[in-house]
Amino acid sequence: MEVVVVSTTLEPVACCAPLSTAAMSDAEASATAELFRALGDPARVRIVNLVATSDESVCACELYEPLGLAQPTVSHHLKKLVDAGLLEREQRGKWAYFTLKRDAVEKLAAVADLKGVCC
Repeated sequence: MEVVVVSTTLEPVACCAPLSTAAMSDAEASATAELFRALGDPARVRIVNLVATSDESVCACELYEPLGLAQPTVSHHLKKLVDAGLLEREQRGKWAYFTLKRDAVEKLAAVADLKGVCC
């Protein structure tokens, strides 16, 4: 069986700045907005959760039932998450498997960290 790893750029994630940054540049604000846009759908948040809590790569086919969504819709959401750099896609024959990009999630956590900024 041939295994093909598809890599994507982490540009939206790599360019994000913490929301607590004193003066965010236009590019940082745009990249941060792209990341939040990728997570702006409840199905995508659930996909990230399902992949993050799995001990191994998750086949796209394993997501249809828990999400209650059809294959084309799940594929659309997975593509958005891969494009945002949150998931990595690996092709195994006719099936696509997904894993969480840990560095991207760490960057997301840093972006959303507002401790000491308010209240």
